[in-house]
Amino acid sequence: MSSQRVARPGSTSEDLPISSGVSSNYNTKKRWSNLMPLLVALVVIGEIAFLGRLDMAKNVALVNSWADSFYQFTLSSSLEVEGDEVDLPVLGLDRSSETKTCEDWLEREDSVVYSRDFQKEPILVTGGDQEWKSCAVGCTFGFDPKRKPDAAFGLHQQAGTASVLRSMESSQYYSENNIALARRRGYKIVMTTSLSSDVPVGYFSWAEYDIMAPLQPKTEIALAAAFISNCGARNFRLQALEALEKANIKIDSYGGCHRNHDGRVDKVQTLKRYKFSLAFENSNEEDYVTEKFFQSLVAGSVPVVVGAPNIQDFAPSPGSLLHIRELEDVDSVAKTMKHLAETPDAYNQSVRWKFDGPSDSFKALVDMAAVHSSCRLCIHLATMVRENEEKSPGFPKRPCKCTRGLETVYHIHVRERGRFEMESIFLRSANLTLEALESTILLKFKSLKHVPIWKQERPESIRGGDELKVYRIYPVGMTQRQALYTFRFKGDADFRSHVESNPCAKFEVIFV
Repeated sequence: MSSQRVARPGSTSEDLPISSGVSSNYNTKKRWSNLMPLLVALVVIGEIAFLGRLDMAKNVALVNSWADSFYQFTLSSSLEVEGDEVDLPVLGLDRSSETKTCEDWLEREDSVVYSRDFQKEPILVTGGDQEWKSCAVGCTFGFDPKRKPDAAFGLHQQAGTASVLRSMESSQYYSENNIALARRRGYKIVMTTSLSSDVPVGYFSWAEYDIMAPLQPKTEIALAAAFISNCGARNFRLQALEALEKANIKIDSYGGCHRNHDGRVDKVQTLKRYKFSLAFENSNEEDYVTEKFFQSLVAGSVPVVVGAPNIQDFAPSPGSLLHIRELEDVDSVAKTMKHLAETPDAYNQSVRWKFDGPSDSFKALVDMAAVHSSCRLCIHLATMVRENEEKSPGFPKRPCKCTRGLETVYHIHVRERGRFEMESIFLRSANLTLEALESTILLKFKSLKHVPIWKQERPESIRGGDELKVYRIYPVGMTQRQALYTFRFKGDADFRSHVESNPCAKFEVIFV
């Protein structure tokens, strides 16, 4: 007797043979199965006619119940289609049921198993010798003769391995640290103090600096203390010091330049006794803010800054620092220092953040360092690996949205800054707004009982309770300068355009 193989859903060519008689029965059942939706629809229509003389409210409820059954019967076949949009039948379902159906379908259809499991095959960076157990992605630094590294510090020519530049020095002293120049030289990833670099490596962190340390009495006669040792700085900091002295600001200098006090002291403990600290950097470069500034904050002395033109971005609160942008500013800054020193209420207002806590913008900045820069490098590399895979020709096509009638449900992916894996949220086209985005993100992460990544590192006094508060939401791939200071959607229309033009859009959120 001849036999043939019949392919069933989920079957393979290795399935057992089916006899021709069974095949005939199977085809007959299949034809009846195909006709069943039509028969059910005819029965519903007949019942509607029969019930025409009954109470109309009861009719609607009963017909909707039958329609729901019909809808569930036909749902799976109506959804199994290819393409970017899916039109779902609407047969009396309420709105919540519609949303759940689209969400379930998108959750399944957009699900992707990537070719690389970063826990089994961690990101490998040549240079150093360490493994980050707590990183959100598998992350190893060192050398493995059996593997090609994902990245390596310094310039090299190995295909598929990203060259990484890492430095905490000013580009005014080391020109190769300029991001544009580094790119031209061949560096794929730049790690500098600039918040515009791929992976910033700032001098700030809650772990390194006890920023919320309590204030101590200001007992020194001199208004300010200075610790300056490089007398050949490429800015006007020494001239600014001299100009302040000429303006009758008494300064105790402990560094190698203009020294008038023994420099063999604990710097932070010494600064705590002064109302002001001269946080004078060796160059005026955006985001180049070193320990001089953060030690001043720890000490609770008001920083007088020569340095980064955007130093206000680093202020713990408005009015918490004084900035000498140009030499011409010295006289006005000296006048302000004298006023604050002579007016306790005004001075106390400058350091009020020590009691009330710093601004959300300051917390969002320093929280970034709660994840070590080496771990953030691995997250950056892993994100690049997945993005490249998603762009490859063999990557599965994902619908990313589900359309039913006049409304569309969009599948959006979100992660907290410092994390790697994404969480799914869904927004309807009728409510595709920035307010809805934030609300949905909060609901999602609250339902997960999410604990912000900075929670254990921040000083206990400013950790807050269990409530989540969104500070920024921005597309994955933006620099921290964009995320924290320059990027904003230009209203709901701009946000809608982004979601519609970026299927399965990915965002990062900063909680404060």
